[in-house]
Amino acid sequence: MLNRYPPWKYVLILVVLVVGILYALPNLYGSDPALQISATRTSQVTSSTYSQVQNLLKGNDVPVRNIVLDETGLLVRFENVEDQLKSNDLIRNMLGEDYTVALNLAPAAPAWLESINALPMYLGLDLRGGLHFLMEVDSETVMKQAYERYINDLRGLLRSKKVRYLTVTQRGEALELKFRDSENRDRADRVIRGEYRELELTDSEEGGTFLLRASLSEAAILEIKKGALQQNVTTLRNRVNELGVAEPVIQQQGDNRIVVQLPGIQDSARAKEILSATATLEFRLVAVEQSVQEALAGKVPVGTRLYKERDGSPILLKKRIIITGDRITHANSGFDQDSASPAVFVNLDGAGANAMGKTTKENLGKPMAVVFIEHKSETKEVNGELVTRTRKVEEVINVATIQGVFSKRFQITGLDSVNESRDLALLLRAGALAAPIRIVEERTIGPSLGQDNIDQGTRSVVIGMLFVIVFMFMWYRGFGLVANTALLVNLVLIVAVLSMLQATLTLPGIAGIVLTVGMAVDANVLIFERIREELRNGNTPQSSINAGYEKALSTIADANITTLIAAVVLYIFGTGPIKGFAITLSIGIVTSMFTAIMGTRSLVNLMYGGRALEKLTI
Repeated sequence: MLNRYPPWKYVLILVVLVVGILYALPNLYGSDPALQISATRTSQVTSSTYSQVQNLLKGNDVPVRNIVLDETGLLVRFENVEDQLKSNDLIRNMLGEDYTVALNLAPAAPAWLESINALPMYLGLDLRGGLHFLMEVDSETVMKQAYERYINDLRGLLRSKKVRYLTVTQRGEALELKFRDSENRDRADRVIRGEYRELELTDSEEGGTFLLRASLSEAAILEIKKGALQQNVTTLRNRVNELGVAEPVIQQQGDNRIVVQLPGIQDSARAKEILSATATLEFRLVAVEQSVQEALAGKVPVGTRLYKERDGSPILLKKRIIITGDRITHANSGFDQDSASPAVFVNLDGAGANAMGKTTKENLGKPMAVVFIEHKSETKEVNGELVTRTRKVEEVINVATIQGVFSKRFQITGLDSVNESRDLALLLRAGALAAPIRIVEERTIGPSLGQDNIDQGTRSVVIGMLFVIVFMFMWYRGFGLVANTALLVNLVLIVAVLSMLQATLTLPGIAGIVLTVGMAVDANVLIFERIREELRNGNTPQSSINAGYEKALSTIADANITTLIAAVVLYIFGTGPIKGFAITLSIGIVTSMFTAIMGTRSLVNLMYGGRALEKLTI
């Protein structure tokens, strides 16, 4: 029989509608002003911290919605922003530097929605705000590291070519090579020119010593700094991806600065720590043959270096580095099977695995240390001006006896907490920064155009829908009501899908929704006009309805698929705002095809299917 759906189709449409409503619902509840309290690497958030914060806020008559303690820290919710800001100062002063306190917006959806993972979609920087960082790459360290690499490379090159030299050192903005005679200096000149065309060489003689000065060209210096900046951008993007931030903006600004914008972020404190961290690892053998006491007395044995373990006790390690963190291809956090303590499981690349395998084979029964290295920025007032300096912090986090030969995969223990193991694994996965960076500007951004952006965006969607609804009703009467119902359902499904994907909605995204609202009825217009044409040709109402849907389907599919292709291209080649527009447009096209074809057909079938109709009002 014409215009009748089998029961399973009605069930499918009903399931989609219920799921859509459930996952769109959290967006009606909004967000609560909140404070995210997390611990630094040397402390932990415990029930004692919970009690301290609770008593502090109660003693200062600050109303609180609730306080939740979980594995990430404390989340304190407030009724309004004023209470949030007041509590921020109070808690910071009480907890001190051992804890980080960050302003946040926490979803206010009820627990039963959260239990089915129904969460609101994020709002972008231009609607809800987020974090904005302006970071500066330490150019001095970039060049220092470059010169160190050249020193090692030149020494290796000269040894391989059997050129006798005295020293290779850095002097000012160049490298200085010393030789006993002019013959070896001239040979070195020819060898280096053939291998390193970016080095400008000049020779001289001083006090009977023959010198060769190698300086980098301006183009080479710019290339090194540019490469370090680009590697840092890539590393920061990897770290942001690990954090799960939707639609971040990470881009170069000038010659040595990077802009990072994190819209809709949930844990701004952890984001700041992860982005600015420059952590890496070094694996060294412990110098068991030499005396630590002699080293403490100032007589550090040749080929060794003095370090400190986490408890402050001194330890003497060999200068030769087995491998560094850049040889790590993958890292996961977990627990040691024997001690149940936090651990990081590490995979090495081929060169790293060979070096580790050779070292462990030759040093069975000897201790090996893991050195944790990070750069910290400190800002101090000097002569009335704020001066920021980068300080290198090195500590031995683990010393273990080599029990057997291992190479590609092993684990690191000796970590303080689960959070530290998780963060260290994240940093090792994302890669090390090419050079330290410091945050020169940090802002918590409100809506770029204020609350008016949200109000005007909502108003544009509502007004656009009202115009479409009025037009469709006046032009197509009862069938217009069917199309309007599908339009409302389509809007609910768009919001639901965005929420399921935990996408970030921006102003361009709202523009995509407004465009979708206008396009969503295109399919119904084609179908309804086809039905009218069939009626004018003298067909019965039932056959006209069936022909209208059947014959318009290919045209609808062609139009929507071509628009979808354009949206996909925009997403692939566009930047942040354009991607946001493309995502909402793509989702809107898919949901509108479902509601306009299958959804309206089911309503029309319910209203007119199986009935003896003499005429049709359309």
